[in-house]
Amino acid sequence: MRWLLLFAAVFASALRAEELPLVPEVEFQPLAAQAARVLQALELIGEPLAAEDAVTLRKITEAGAGGPAQVERIQQLLDRHCLVGVHINPESRVKVQQGPVRAELMEQGWRSFLVKVHNEAGVTAVLAAESPHAGPLPNVPAGVGARRWMDLQMFNKQPMRVHLSGLEVEYRILQLYAQEAGKREAKLAFDVGQGSQDLGFRNEVDILFTIKPAAKVTLRVLDYDDQPTTGEFLIRDDRQRVYPSQAKRLAPDFFFHPQVYRADGEYVMLPPGKYTVTYARGPEYRRKSQRLEIENTEPRTLTFRLERWIDPAKRGWYSGDHHIHAAGCAHYERPTEGVYPKDMMRHLLGEDLKVGSVLTWGPGWYFQKTFFEGKEHALSTKEHRIRYDVEVSGHPSSHTGHLCLLGLKEQDYPGTQRIEDWPSWGLPILKWAKSQNAVTGYSHSGWGLQMPDEKVLSYALPPFDGIGANEYIVSVTHGLIDFISTVDTPFPWELNIWYHTLNVGYRARISGETDFPCIYGERVGLGRSYVRQKELDYQDWVYGIREGRNYVGDGKSHLLDFRVNGVEMGADGEVKLGAPAAVQVTAQVAALLDENPDESLCGRRADEKPYWDLERARIGNSRRVPLELIVNGQAVERREIEADGVVRNVSFSPRIGRSSWVALRILPSSHTNPIWVIVGGQPVRASRKSAEWCLQAVDKCYGQKVHRVRLAERGEMERAYEHARREYRRLAAESPVD
Repeated sequence: MRWLLLFAAVFASALRAEELPLVPEVEFQPLAAQAARVLQALELIGEPLAAEDAVTLRKITEAGAGGPAQVERIQQLLDRHCLVGVHINPESRVKVQQGPVRAELMEQGWRSFLVKVHNEAGVTAVLAAESPHAGPLPNVPAGVGARRWMDLQMFNKQPMRVHLSGLEVEYRILQLYAQEAGKREAKLAFDVGQGSQDLGFRNEVDILFTIKPAAKVTLRVLDYDDQPTTGEFLIRDDRQRVYPSQAKRLAPDFFFHPQVYRADGEYVMLPPGKYTVTYARGPEYRRKSQRLEIENTEPRTLTFRLERWIDPAKRGWYSGDHHIHAAGCAHYERPTEGVYPKDMMRHLLGEDLKVGSVLTWGPGWYFQKTFFEGKEHALSTKEHRIRYDVEVSGHPSSHTGHLCLLGLKEQDYPGTQRIEDWPSWGLPILKWAKSQNAVTGYSHSGWGLQMPDEKVLSYALPPFDGIGANEYIVSVTHGLIDFISTVDTPFPWELNIWYHTLNVGYRARISGETDFPCIYGERVGLGRSYVRQKELDYQDWVYGIREGRNYVGDGKSHLLDFRVNGVEMGADGEVKLGAPAAVQVTAQVAALLDENPDESLCGRRADEKPYWDLERARIGNSRRVPLELIVNGQAVERREIEADGVVRNVSFSPRIGRSSWVALRILPSSHTNPIWVIVGGQPVRASRKSAEWCLQAVDKCYGQKVHRVRLAERGEMERAYEHARREYRRLAAESPVD
């Protein structure tokens, strides 16, 4: 008995030794702010705190005020997840002790732990971690493989910071990778610069890790017709940790995604445990979930059958995203400044995006441009096409609006060696692209076109101070622009300028885009164009955008076969009437919502993400959404559509009194391009107020842009803008009504 008591005392003492000391001398507000960033970062990398701890911590940090009790509680909550405590004394000497969290790793996977930093010196250097047992495992020199069994890194990306803040207490994130299962001891050492190591090796700690073995799980991925395919998989354990770990994922898996894409016959590694697997293949498929229990490490095969709710391609409507990047923003930056075509192709396949335009832009320009071929990439298949083209972004003209150039034959502007040599405003670039018969548009159109109200047809004047479709107000009068982009910025900002120019007779179209992974990094194809084609072909697909035989949206609602008096959208989409008359508007419409509303999206402003999403169109708590008939920018009729995935025939019979444009929309989810109804041979002059708005917009845009245009180019710019003014004055004079 005495021996047991002694053992219990020693054991309890050992446990107490692993408890990290609380530090009362720290102010609540900065500690709470740093704790909130840690919480956000852990969720971002797919290893959130235990749900109960996360809820409690969030309540404390969002309270706005607190004292010593809250400071202590924050430390108690986070300390239990710490692998290491680092103490920096007033002389900047570092010493380390092991923390209370279980030292468990996963075979062939990454784990994240917290590191508590007690910073008495207030240093703002980088906290560095190293180990003689760590190294880039694929490149371990011969003879040291047994010693180097792990890899490690400090997670210093946003929302974390590279340097210590200097606060008395803060928490950092340490990420560890293990190659093989079993028990392994590692020496971890920390410092904040040369000379900061404490005496007697106290800046080091030896930790025995238990590395849990993983099972190889092969995935059978079958489409709705039982054919092998590629799908999207989101795998979480009961702690909500993501598998494979997002830390240091290698392409084609992206570290900024919780999901991975796997083709039929590929695998994931999972340690024994209970999991929820959510799987789908883009918005045209139902999202399904399956519970999974891995009881041992024996290899196994699991089958996942995908379920479509709609197949627009079977009806001749092919989906595509014309604004995808393989470098920049959230992408990998080294060693290749982005990823390869095969990596982007996997994501197109996993989201069943029939067409993907990968646009080379400023970041990674000189590497990514090597993939441009002036034609479809060789990785293209019969059912999925990928091509490299250009977004004029990070170039001298970017301030006038980022240009999307599709179907180029040459990607380098004549006479330039570097992107800094390109013109400093947009119209010369559009003329060059048009000389190649390229399809031209503006990206993320709404930036710079924000308004104080959320009206889709507003007479408020935007600031024209951004990188969206700003100079569109001029280029459309020169016949140099084919489309403006939608879906990836707030819909009133995108549609307002387009509606005004349609009202005075211009016929630019809209296309849907994602701007992956800049505006949206969640997945490709969040913004889509569905183009009517006899068969899938990239060049015809982009010509379809030019001709307007496409509708746009988030893929969760569909406006198929829109016709007026039997005439379809497209280059010849014009109905001719000898006199005012009623017309027959028909379409096939479908949408799919979950039966239960997503409360997190209710009541969001138009300028809050997601900018386009069918959930935001839901009527109350029902499963219905509004379908609107638009004539000259005004909703003239409305129907409520059940969003249950069923394709329904709809019709309207509006009377058209003068030449007009007609469209359908479910906002903010989908929108058709227009069909023009010409009455008595007269052009569309639907609104004098729209013409006057456009005229004012030219002056506003000029004032914002001219001072960033090179002096040598201003003369041509001024003539182009004056041309636009003359056109809008003429159109205003020709418009009989406000």
